[in-house]
Amino acid sequence: MTQESQLTTLLERIEPVDSRWVDQARARQLQLTKPPASLGRLEEIANRMAAIQRTISPVADRAKIVLFASDHGVCEERVNPYPQAVTMQMVANFLRGGAAINALAALAGADLEIVDVGVATEIPVTEGLIRRPIARGTRNFCRGPAMSTEEALAAILVGAERAEQAAADEYRLLGIGEMGIGNTTSASAVAAALTGLAPRSVIGRGTGADEAGMARKLSAVERALALHAGSLTGPLDILARVGGFEIAAISGFCLGAAARRCAILVDGFIATAAAALAVALKVEVRGYMFAAHRSTEPGHAPLLERIGHSPLLDLEMRLGEGTGAALAIPIIRAAVHAFTDMATFESAGVSEAAG
Repeated sequence: MTQESQLTTLLERIEPVDSRWVDQARARQLQLTKPPASLGRLEEIANRMAAIQRTISPVADRAKIVLFASDHGVCEERVNPYPQAVTMQMVANFLRGGAAINALAALAGADLEIVDVGVATEIPVTEGLIRRPIARGTRNFCRGPAMSTEEALAAILVGAERAEQAAADEYRLLGIGEMGIGNTTSASAVAAALTGLAPRSVIGRGTGADEAGMARKLSAVERALALHAGSLTGPLDILARVGGFEIAAISGFCLGAAARRCAILVDGFIATAAAALAVALKVEVRGYMFAAHRSTEPGHAPLLERIGHSPLLDLEMRLGEGTGAALAIPIIRAAVHAFTDMATFESAGVSEAAG
């Protein structure tokens, strides 16, 4: 089976979230011992979790965050204050348990998986690493396509494979994270191409670029969009021209998770760029997504509009790594447990409001 046919088959497996299950969940919410809608967005979360899993007894106990890592050829344009070797160094840090995502995932009781889809340099720590490299990083999209269509498809299918495996391991709540020096530049190019917004309005400081670095980042994105102007006609084209391997893999992960009816916690700016590409490939995917938090990156808000979700948290974060997804896991669990564990008016012998 070709990569194109594999993607087509994957897209065909994704079904819309059934609104009838949302209606059933809303009916149960009215039976619980609380005033109607008094738990606010927690009720909407629980209702959608019930619809995603097609049960009024949804679960969120087993959660996994999958972090995809890759390097970016656009770093040749000096768009990032950190050297490209930091991607490899941070992957090693994840595997040793020393990063922010390790601490927050542990606190959330979520398992963490690290996937190499294109790190440019050899990673010294290998225990626990899932190796699925497409290439040693993408190419410089200011000079040509970041990757071939075949490479983009391969990365998408790697992400889908990891989602399928997580679902097979009975994880029902899946978070996504990323690591890749230069990937805010790629995400900015993706955001501008998807939304039609001017690059200046979607570019932020990423890992802390100074004014000179911001100017180089803006220039790189503007030149890339001009170079590829006639070829940015669809999500796969955008991905291949200005994306990254980890962005492609996260897109595929969203597709694979939706095909297996798993809830997806979308992290920040880069993860949401990938999620928006997944929605462009199959609009029904958005029903399986929850936006974990609002990043301080200016391009995040228009991407949240593209996936059709408001963030659960706004903590002025911009780290990435899946840290926002980790922080949102307890909120999803709280919503589900309130829905499934609370007594009804009838079972508790509590009088309902007068009609």
